[in-house]
Amino acid sequence: MVRKESLAALLDEGRRKIQVTDEELAEAKRRRRLLAASARRAFPGSTTYFNGSVAHGDANTPLTDVDLGVVLASKAAAPYGPGRTSALPLMEIVRDAIRDDLNGEFPKLTIEVIGRRRAVLVRFGDPVTPGQSDFTADVMTAIPHPSGRGLYIPNTKIAAGWDRADPITHTRMVLQAIDDTDVVFARAVRLLKHWNGTHSKPMCSWNIKALCLDCLDCLDCLDCLDEPMPLINALQIFFTYAADEIGKGPTPDPAGVAGPIPLNMPRVEVHKRLCTARKNIDLAIAHEKAGRPLLAQHALHQVLPELVPDADCTAEEADRLARTIRSGGASTSGLGLVSGLAAQTRPRAWGD
Repeated sequence: MVRKESLAALLDEGRRKIQVTDEELAEAKRRRRLLAASARRAFPGSTTYFNGSVAHGDANTPLTDVDLGVVLASKAAAPYGPGRTSALPLMEIVRDAIRDDLNGEFPKLTIEVIGRRRAVLVRFGDPVTPGQSDFTADVMTAIPHPSGRGLYIPNTKIAAGWDRADPITHTRMVLQAIDDTDVVFARAVRLLKHWNGTHSKPMCSWNIKALCLDCLDCLDCLDCLDEPMPLINALQIFFTYAADEIGKGPTPDPAGVAGPIPLNMPRVEVHKRLCTARKNIDLAIAHEKAGRPLLAQHALHQVLPELVPDADCTAEEADRLARTIRSGGASTSGLGLVSGLAAQTRPRAWGD
């Protein structure tokens, strides 16, 4: 039987499929707490912070890693920073503390410092998601920035040895956005990270979230609607905004501290993928409004192929689409319609 569901239902089902499980999340947070305790023990008077997908509330399954940092107290941090001592001694100290504290519970534990650019890499040798090869953690050793805004974080690949960043503010901004949008922000980010992973990973996850933060006013619809914004509309807002912004240049740091966020491939290629996604989302929405649910589903499948099942159109929809194309209808013109779709003349049974 052909599945003839709304875009909202398909996306809600899709985001539930990829959402991290309670069991994965609980074990990841437990291990993160162990690492944070070791880091604070290594540096008395220090504080720890959490960042990344687990801290931001947008982790997907399988869960493979967690991120955290330790911030040295000002007196202990004094010898370190640009033009002074590199972060390598700090990374070695926290490595030794973690090894001493966790080796008993995780006999396959390995910890890497040499060759690491920013953080100590902890390999537990024991996954939190069944079937995965491992679970890892990045542990950052940071020092306060003299201005009081943000931190200095390690960068062993440059002469200065340190970069400026503000991961604590990043996490606060993301959590505020989730609250402001009644969780729509986190659910949209989950879907967008999945889109990114199935389209050659043109962007890092933080770039996606930074762009979402930039269009937060559009996502924050609680003042004008009785219910949270449908995810299909949140995706449309993101791809429209992101395509325009990436077309102009790199994404700036939302905290206004670090430099622009780098892309994983040439900007022209990232822009192309964003534009293609935008066209398919626009097409899906146009088809649904026009009463063509299977064509809407097919268009959404182009964006999220692993989450949304494909669907050929019915004979009635195919004829309607063919007439729209012949008349130059705006709902298909220039929107990247898959070649030959309009010639479909029979529905496809679910599972064909």
